[in-house]
Amino acid sequence: MNRGQNFLLLSPTPYSLTPVQHELEEIFQTLRMIESESFDIRTVTMGISLLDCADRDMKSMAERIEEKIYSRANNLRQTVRDIQSELGIPIVNCRLSTTPVAMIAGNAQGDVTLLAKALDRAAERCNVNYIGGFGATVEKGFTEGDYRLIEAIPEALDKTQRVCSNVAVASTKAGINMDAVLKMGKVVRDAAWLSADRGGINCAKLVVFCNIPTDNPFVAGAMHLPSEADTVINVGISGPGVVRGVLARLGPDRSLTDVAEAIKNTSFKITRAGELVGREAARRLDVQFGVIDLSLAPTPAEGDSVADILELIGVEKTGAHGTTVALALLTDAIKKGGAMATSSFGGLSGSFIPVSEDAGMIRAVQAGALSIDKLEAMTSVCSVGLDMVAIPGDTSVEKIAAIIADQMAIGVINFKTTAARLLPIPGKGPGETYDYGGLLGTAIVQEVNKFGSDILIHRAGRVPPPIHSLRN
Repeated sequence: MNRGQNFLLLSPTPYSLTPVQHELEEIFQTLRMIESESFDIRTVTMGISLLDCADRDMKSMAERIEEKIYSRANNLRQTVRDIQSELGIPIVNCRLSTTPVAMIAGNAQGDVTLLAKALDRAAERCNVNYIGGFGATVEKGFTEGDYRLIEAIPEALDKTQRVCSNVAVASTKAGINMDAVLKMGKVVRDAAWLSADRGGINCAKLVVFCNIPTDNPFVAGAMHLPSEADTVINVGISGPGVVRGVLARLGPDRSLTDVAEAIKNTSFKITRAGELVGREAARRLDVQFGVIDLSLAPTPAEGDSVADILELIGVEKTGAHGTTVALALLTDAIKKGGAMATSSFGGLSGSFIPVSEDAGMIRAVQAGALSIDKLEAMTSVCSVGLDMVAIPGDTSVEKIAAIIADQMAIGVINFKTTAARLLPIPGKGPGETYDYGGLLGTAIVQEVNKFGSDILIHRAGRVPPPIHSLRN
């Protein structure tokens, strides 16, 4: 048995099969997962602390950041390629995440975009496609470094290729910083218009968070917060195609309990594969193994869709009444199966619903079944929030801020991570499309509510945390 089959024996063995029969059956299942159901490990992400790179001179700090990242991650890509070759498990992306740059930028003199460019150069030298961490955590207020960095986000994203930005503006413990929400409404709008000739693509690299996880391996929200070790390996699994295949074979006459069990068992298998990859990468790179993010991450490829799974569970079209309960079942079963497979789960862990990146979601929007309002309801049970949702390019700052604020409220009240990755597309109105290509897919502009919330947004201040946040 080769090394690529080791993880198979860790899944539950049916008593009706001999060990040899079980091994052959598991090998067959895994080959099917890889060959016909689009199974892959979506990302191996190295998280790197930059706390020791702080310097009063911005140029000097940029140099220290670039060199530290390169010294830690220069062998990441080759290591992942070697593991992929030896185990036979496709690994799509290598990525990096760092300490929120605002934490080290406060006392430095100079242009903070120099730090974004340093991140970009380091990612290019390490041959990774994205690096997350040009961000800040401002749930209760701003430091000087936070404010300067947030102001610089639109320009930083426009002048770099690989840098992603994420800003935490709310948490269950702190409430919602509405000053930061309004600020991020403007940042999103400005980032879109700086890339107007490319469909506002800079916003695909920008996420606003509530209850941000410390160890998320998925971009654009990847971040490495100070509670983490100096350098860690985190893995994001995928597998919508695998779950879709299992449910297609299960058929429509089985109970929802059977559906949940089938998803749970499948999640167990793909999580074991992710853990094998992550631990082996950490061992070879001599760094700490961090977490497995259990999230199903769709792509625009046919058959690799979370929306297709929801429709196999039983809704005619994603967005129909019943979609939220189907998504709740899916997310919970994924978490239960993954939690059985590893004690090192973290990140976002659940089901992603990025509209432009999921072929089934795109079809649902085209059919008129899926609106931004229904998506908001679905975010109460998915693993993140409004993700890759296109809105008209002329949407006001206040309206963007209000959409973000609603997402933050869902997260704060429900003790869950929520986020907004909105795509105002300059020059486009409801129903029009923009094709980003690749994993970003095709965005269909959604109609936003015609009524405003300007008074609410301009009241500013902070929405206090809910009473159930008092858990000390």
